[in-house]
Amino acid sequence: MSSSVKTILIADDDADLRLLVQVTLENPTYRILTAEDGCKALDAVRESQPDLLILDWMMPGLTGCEVIAQLRQKPETLAIPVVMLTAKDGVEAREQTVSLALAGYLVKPFSPLELINKVREVLDQ
Repeated sequence: MSSSVKTILIADDDADLRLLVQVTLENPTYRILTAEDGCKALDAVRESQPDLLILDWMMPGLTGCEVIAQLRQKPETLAIPVVMLTAKDGVEAREQTVSLALAGYLVKPFSPLELINKVREVLDQ
């Protein structure tokens, strides 16, 4: 695998949404991994050290916010950029995302083009 291939982990408890994000982002420059909950997302991060984590806010077990809190406690996962997917919108939700130091925030439903542009923006930094 070439060093230019970026690993993206998609963590969402909604199988249809996981598939939609995966299909939207599939191209030769991305290696796509998926997880169906926060615990499995943390395991996948430890195993694969992704270049980007696309994370659902509300998941059973560990929420997206709880996953981020755990990632930010370890030097090896501290700098992994996270794009949060959420149905939550409004001032309070946006303020909370600022405190999480997210690389991005997409409110469901989002357009595939919006997702692609956000991923490119984050990975090109």
